[in-house]
Amino acid sequence: MSEPGKSLLSSPTSSGGQPVGSDTYKGWLYKWTNYLKGYQRRWFVLSNGLLSYYRTQAEMAHTCRGTISLTTAHIEVGDACHLVLTSGGRSYHLKATSDGESQRWVSALQQAKANASHMMHQSDDSGDEAPVPQPDRALTQGALKTLASKLDDLSTCNELIGKHGAALQRSLSELEDLRTATDGTDKLKTVNERATLFRITSNAMINACRDFLDVAETHSRRWQRALQYEREQRHHLEETIEQLAKQHNSLERAWREAPSTHPGQRCAQTPEGDASDENEDTEFFDAMEDSPAFITVTASDHTQHRSVRDSGSNNVQLRRVRRSRIPNKPNYSLNLWSIMKNCIGKELSKIPMPVNFNEPLSMLQRLTEDLEYSDLLDRASRCESSLEQMCLVAAFSVSSYSTTIHRTAKPFNPLLGETYELDRLDDFGYRSICEQVSHHPPAAAHHVTSQRGWTLWQEITIDSKFRGKYISVMPLGCIHLQFHSSGNHYVWGKVTSTVHNIIVGKLWIDQSGDIEIVNHRTKDTCHLKFVPYSYFSRDLSRKVTGVVADSEGTAHHIMSGTWDDKMESAKIVESSRGCGGSEGKQKTLYQTLQPKVLWKKYTLPENSENMHFFSSLALTLNEPEEGVAPTDSRLRPDQRLMEAGLWDEANAHKQRLEERQRLERKKREAQATQVLEEGQDIEGFQPLWFERRTDDSTGESTYVYRGGYWEAKDKQDWSQCPEIF
Repeated sequence: MSEPGKSLLSSPTSSGGQPVGSDTYKGWLYKWTNYLKGYQRRWFVLSNGLLSYYRTQAEMAHTCRGTISLTTAHIEVGDACHLVLTSGGRSYHLKATSDGESQRWVSALQQAKANASHMMHQSDDSGDEAPVPQPDRALTQGALKTLASKLDDLSTCNELIGKHGAALQRSLSELEDLRTATDGTDKLKTVNERATLFRITSNAMINACRDFLDVAETHSRRWQRALQYEREQRHHLEETIEQLAKQHNSLERAWREAPSTHPGQRCAQTPEGDASDENEDTEFFDAMEDSPAFITVTASDHTQHRSVRDSGSNNVQLRRVRRSRIPNKPNYSLNLWSIMKNCIGKELSKIPMPVNFNEPLSMLQRLTEDLEYSDLLDRASRCESSLEQMCLVAAFSVSSYSTTIHRTAKPFNPLLGETYELDRLDDFGYRSICEQVSHHPPAAAHHVTSQRGWTLWQEITIDSKFRGKYISVMPLGCIHLQFHSSGNHYVWGKVTSTVHNIIVGKLWIDQSGDIEIVNHRTKDTCHLKFVPYSYFSRDLSRKVTGVVADSEGTAHHIMSGTWDDKMESAKIVESSRGCGGSEGKQKTLYQTLQPKVLWKKYTLPENSENMHFFSSLALTLNEPEEGVAPTDSRLRPDQRLMEAGLWDEANAHKQRLEERQRLERKKREAQATQVLEEGQDIEGFQPLWFERRTDDSTGESTYVYRGGYWEAKDKQDWSQCPEIF
């Protein structure tokens, strides 16, 4: 298979090409199709400002495979005789066998582009001027008047034809009734006169029709050109609006970060027993009538808290300064539809993808990224009220989606047995370990222990489908959270993520579905609804609503916000039955106190749009660490090369790892078949750090942490780990 950067274009002059300057330029070119087929030989025809291609010369008579207009096309000349034509969101990648042939094609394309642009602003055969506002209006009005006049002529001729035709019919009837020769002579003369009038009127109508057609044809070409001009103007306007939106977003982010010395810095929580604990609980849950609706704490305030905390310690330890940027994402263009059009209905994890559609993180690291707002759980562990604790747990469940708003790229599928650790004991009091426990279907187990009073574990299986226009990702499984002091055990699931505009348009992601959070000790519940996007809806985009209720179903708090910005809770003081519900159901009306902000999204780091829109935590997830297991995602070569911008090398390593994993799976299947034939029990793949158990609260079988990882890390004894990279 050919790769980008290799010359594969035959000479146009030697394959039927014509000299530059003629009306038509033809030749065999090699066009990049996809990573599966590489470059394919195609017959190209450059004519009238349009570049069309066919599989063979014979196809010119009946089937055109594609056409690109050079009027607004951008022609880019790269290295190794590389030509790129871009117009209207489409790109043609071509190659030449020599610099001379490449230059001849470039000259032909540039000349055709110049001619097409010149014709765009010149008059057509009728002498009309280019479409500019005032002359265009005058010419259009003149053309309409001429057409209206010709239409009046046609109407008059129609009336005359009807009148003379009726008279002629009467004369013919009278002629049939004649009895004498004298009368016949007079009547025959009358018939001839009326027939002559009918013929003259018919000729006049034919001429009027011809004039009408001439006028319409004269102006149709200009109107078509004016319509094309308006379409191009609309396209340019859309691009300009998009650029302005990006500039506005950058300016808004810069303005928000201006007052802070360290933008995007994550604030550290004060230790238990600090005086701020009481103030924090009061800030979010005391029902004060005169309390403000929103309470904002700047990053500088958090910095002061951290400084006090550090200075109050006898043994001051310098924390590690973690990285705040990664190499910018290369601008490699690739058509997603060309790869995925043959994969409709398949699971996303089974589709071979180049790294162009990935981000330099594995699914295990994306799962760990849910801990971006672990401070919500730190605060929840100090709550005495289980209902108030439920509000913070609900806000935490929503916060895990905030990093996905711009993240339409696909994380790397972990290899079977791949692990990922995140040790943040010194920074945030927790450490996390993930392991890929199954490959088909892909499933990962995750365990987090915090020194601040909570433990979280989950097993997530990804069920994904490509539907043609969009991709649906449905995480299956439950997330468990237990607080050490109270024993409250919370369980919830995840909603469906949908990536839209796979075929055409700008990719965007939406979250939709319901989350039911249950406290299995107190039976408190919280029902969250992620409202799907609707073009006709007046609701806020990415809206999330919810109700926190006790074991008897009585509502106590209302949750509201958006999954990409913030979540608020409002304490219910009174409820009543209303009317006007759908399907005859009554609505419940709640009267609440002022809402309190529970969670607010951190500002993205500077230049994040060129770094895969990673958050501050995401930028550190793939940072090299010493002493990690040899199966850790940080050591995966294709992912590391992609982060460095070496995408061709990353694709080669990715194919090698996937082929090795396929061979290992076939080997395990062969061994299982042999064991089965011998009548022995089959033992499938066994994860190193997790084992399957039945949960006491839910009764479900799930993978839980068996222990031993952190002890093995302390001893640096990784002898049990397989060699997967």
